[in-house]
Amino acid sequence: MKTILNVVWLVLSGFWLFLGYLFAGALLCITIIGIPFGIAAFRIGVYALWPFGYMAVQRRDAGAASCIGNALWLVLAGWWLALGHIVTGILLCVTIIGIPLGVANFKLIPVSLLPLGREIVPTDQPFTVAAANQRTGW
Repeated sequence: MKTILNVVWLVLSGFWLFLGYLFAGALLCITIIGIPFGIAAFRIGVYALWPFGYMAVQRRDAGAASCIGNALWLVLAGWWLALGHIVTGILLCVTIIGIPLGVANFKLIPVSLLPLGREIVPTDQPFTVAAANQRTGW
């Protein structure tokens, strides 16, 4: 079922979201200061390309730099992205077929608001991957 939903998502909105996040990430990576934000945009873009079967989890090793970066991201870009995901999520939920796609748009809101200090993991093993990353330092 995840594959079918991902293919429908990819055709209807995922590819365009991916291209938008990819373009924004490339622009952000032009400056040295924007590189962490560009990497976050790439991470959100890949998540927006194939959202079913994955989830965003908070990294426990994220420090003050990610908190400051998230504050900057929230003011400059995050609330615009979240507002876009809210509007398109509501519009997709108008039809019965679009409800799972709308829910996927709502699932993208937290990571588009505060992307730094998060990682995207498979849904069936969110705690296993996060715990392994803590042990290895990744």
